[in-house]
Amino acid sequence: MKYPAICEHHLYNKAYRQGKHFFGRYVCVYVLKDLKAKKLQKEHPQKIIVNRLGLSVSKKIGGAVERNRAKRIIRAAYSTVEGKLKVGNLIVISAKPEIGKKKSTDIAKELKYAFSRLDMYSAAENKTV
Repeated sequence: MKYPAICEHHLYNKAYRQGKHFFGRYVCVYVLKDLKAKKLQKEHPQKIIVNRLGLSVSKKIGGAVERNRAKRIIRAAYSTVEGKLKVGNLIVISAKPEIGKKKSTDIAKELKYAFSRLDMYSAAENKTV
């Protein structure tokens, strides 16, 4: 499923400053309630509320090839858990230099743990996590 991206720089800063956070081994996850979720619901083709995702990968990770690989891995890992999450949030995932040669399954495990610690799973999914 295609998810809308966070395009405004001030939303990244707001998530960093005001959002709940989790610092893991490979990624840092920031979550903040999206105040624009209802407006975006009206614009969505299926009229559903979704999370907006932002990725932050610095040059500490490496060159362009390594940074793009890190973003692909994070997107793949997020797609495995996104159907179980609460909606209407801004989610910013920042890669750490240790992400290097890890696979998306390793990152998916860390994201599952991070989202469970941030209380992001919907009520039906809380029993299985």
